[in-house]
Amino acid sequence: MTGPSAEHRSGFACFVGRPNAGKSTLTNALVGSKVAITSSKPQTTRHAIRGIVHREDAQLILVDTPGLHRPRTLLGQRLNDVVHTTWAEVDVIGFCVPANEKIGPGDRFIADELRAVASRTPVIGVVTKTDLAKPEQIAKQLVALEQLLDFAELVPISAQDGFQLGELADLLVQRLPEGPQLYPDGELTEEPEQALVAELIREAALEGVRDELPHSIAVTIDEMLPRSDRDDILDVYAVVHVERPSQKGIILGHKGERLKVVGRQARQQIEALLGSKIYLDLHVKVTRDWQRDAKQLRRLGF
Repeated sequence: MTGPSAEHRSGFACFVGRPNAGKSTLTNALVGSKVAITSSKPQTTRHAIRGIVHREDAQLILVDTPGLHRPRTLLGQRLNDVVHTTWAEVDVIGFCVPANEKIGPGDRFIADELRAVASRTPVIGVVTKTDLAKPEQIAKQLVALEQLLDFAELVPISAQDGFQLGELADLLVQRLPEGPQLYPDGELTEEPEQALVAELIREAALEGVRDELPHSIAVTIDEMLPRSDRDDILDVYAVVHVERPSQKGIILGHKGERLKVVGRQARQQIEALLGSKIYLDLHVKVTRDWQRDAKQLRRLGF
């Protein structure tokens, strides 16, 4: 590349929004690979997983934070701390609001929190899920969003059908500092493999459990290693932690049937992620009140 337009930009961006505003799906769509956990339930992303968008002119590193909410437990407080720390470290923030849902108290709460950083970090208003809304609904949402905060830009997008994803990426990249690639080898995520594997198991365990809060489930990986007599199989030993015996019953299902389905789904996802055959050994354990116990939280990776 030559000439004045040749400068390369690199830096960090994150998407914020109330739970289920489409942040993880958007991250995955921009990166082009499944790195953040998406689920139909709110509050399933636990870690600041970074996905990397590689372009000739830029490297955009996306940090996916948990949804910000009013904390009721120690875990809730830790999740909010992760969010605020992330906001302090990124170059640009995208505030996501779904096109098909009215702006509510949760959105206003986040806008109030963002106001403190908006003076030094540009915030782009992103109306997501436009594929689920009519044009007049989208227009109305853009107007409503504009009244929440002084945004650097406003853009409607759909991660599902790719509408204006390129435009959003351009708006984010324009606000990054000039600099070389921060990840020269093109890794898609800096999240260690074990953490991603644990998240995939957790996602599979959450599917279909509508009655229990997703917060009640944590997953730890005891061991992940190639089988000694075969280098084409990876043995993964994992534990699903719940807080109460009744929750253990829900995860196991009748005669352990549900856990088998969880294992099957998780295995397919892990094989796709790692490109290797997997043997998954899955156990469910009651770890009482782990969300309120600082020692347990540390042990479970929070």
